[in-house]
Amino acid sequence: MDVKDKVIVVTGAGRGLGRAIATGFARQGAKLACVDLNQADIDETVNQCKAAGGDARAYLANVAKEEDVIQLFNNVVADFGSLHGLVNNAGITRDGLLVRAKDGEISTMSLQQWQAVIDVNLTGVFLCGREAAAHMIRLGVEEGVIVNISSLARHGSFGQSNYSAAKAGVAAMAEVWAKELARYNIRTGAVAPGTINTDMIAAMKPEARDRLVGAVPLKRLGEPEHIAMSVRFIFENSYFTGRCIDTDGGLR
Repeated sequence: MDVKDKVIVVTGAGRGLGRAIATGFARQGAKLACVDLNQADIDETVNQCKAAGGDARAYLANVAKEEDVIQLFNNVVADFGSLHGLVNNAGITRDGLLVRAKDGEISTMSLQQWQAVIDVNLTGVFLCGREAAAHMIRLGVEEGVIVNISSLARHGSFGQSNYSAAKAGVAAMAEVWAKELARYNIRTGAVAPGTINTDMIAAMKPEARDRLVGAVPLKRLGEPEHIAMSVRFIFENSYFTGRCIDTDGGLR
């Protein structure tokens, strides 16, 4: 897909990976629907997209709420007149061990910790993917693309039962959707970031950050733009569908 003048929704676009993905598309002349829950963050992303040469608009929506997602995509299509792509990037973490025993006391991951992550990181991807595909089919777009942001954690990450399950799920959904949606000229894919230099990593103590870097075969952190490049590859390669790209510096 040539993304120039194509309408692309990016969830979680207020900062980090989502902002890098949105501004990367903007530099190629795409029209961005930037989605987040923080107005100030999403406004800044829109400004950066416009400065990069693309059209962009801000949308506040909670991807875990069905009514929000339905309204979001109705609004995007009404505002832009079409829909060609979706990047499911919105996500949260609520880390904790499944079970922890210390000093004779047993603690567990709460259902709230589990459900909060599943609601946003898995159900949110399902809802956005469903609504995007339905609109693309209804509009009869020549080609559509849906990319889910997974994670290296999909292979299993200590202290992240909820996050790992969700990220494995979104990679699996990309494979399922590739089979179901090919008849409508909609391709799908997933990108699994490794250790990326985001705000969370930057806030770590230097020694903890050094340990993370030391575990990566390339001996450096990935940058948000590396993930954006992998996303753009899926959009641009018309024979790519249903697979997950690990962008992790060889960490796995």
